Amino acid sequence: MPTVPGFAVEINHVSYTYPAWGVDGATTPALEDVNFTIDEETKLGILGPNGGGKSTLIKLILGIIKPTAGSVRVFGYSPIEARERGLIGYLPQRIEADRDWPINVEQVVGLGRACRIKPWKKLGADDHAAIAKAIELVGLEDLASRPIGALSGGQLQRVMIARAIAGNPKLLVLDEPTVGVDIAGQQRFGKLIETLHRELDLTVILVSHDMRAIAAVADRVACLSRTLHFHDTPDGLTPAVLAQVFAHDVAGVFGDIHIDAHLAETCDDPSHAHQHQHDCGCSENEGDA
Repeated sequence: MPTVPGFAVEINHVSYTYPAWGVDGATTPALEDVNFTIDEETKLGILGPNGGGKSTLIKLILGIIKPTAGSVRVFGYSPIEARERGLIGYLPQRIEADRDWPINVEQVVGLGRACRIKPWKKLGADDHAAIAKAIELVGLEDLASRPIGALSGGQLQRVMIARAIAGNPKLLVLDEPTVGVDIAGQQRFGKLIETLHRELDLTVILVSHDMRAIAAVADRVACLSRTLHFHDTPDGLTPAVLAQVFAHDVAGVFGDIHIDAHLAETCDDPSHAHQHQHDCGCSENEGDA
């Protein structure tokens, strides 16, 4: 049974390393001592650069991989147990769908419900009601019978979100869902997620390297670049923290620069962890750069 009521996800001093390509016995760190919790019914945006460990963290939460050190709990269960109990819905970054496959919207969304029943059983009345509700929530009730090959990219994404929520999960994980979407589209997406959050009492995790996408959805933010740099509300996110999180990307353009993370305001909430990595060699008593 869940051990810590109120926490949707607990990330306890998690590290993960990948084998280094082409070097026997060598490893490459993807995450280092990441430690924070996500309250139930929070909409958390995880912001960070490409290669900063966001996708690795998602895989850990989904139970696809196991941490090298530390532990991950989802509603008190191991990620695999949580997934088997239908507690996690997931929208991947790349929607893999064969548009030529002769299947309609209702049938695709039904796949998200079918995984919760025994293979030899048929969908019952409750299942069909949940499928219809998921389609209604994403605004596609008029397209339920339309083949997926006749959908726009945005409509197909909403179908996949409906599939993710058809099993009545408690946690919805979204991986870079607004890549290539303009500001107006991001705002519409944010309103959709707010509707799902309100109607289904969901905890939402959105992972992105785009601050606008995070702002459109999240009420809290975690900044991740191998280690956790910040965990607070979006309003508390300062330019100094963003500069530190994206320092590697900036260095690729401007060369190595000194980032003074001490200029950043931090959260006073003791339930949130705040870790800062100082590759620049600065000390706590050092003056402003």
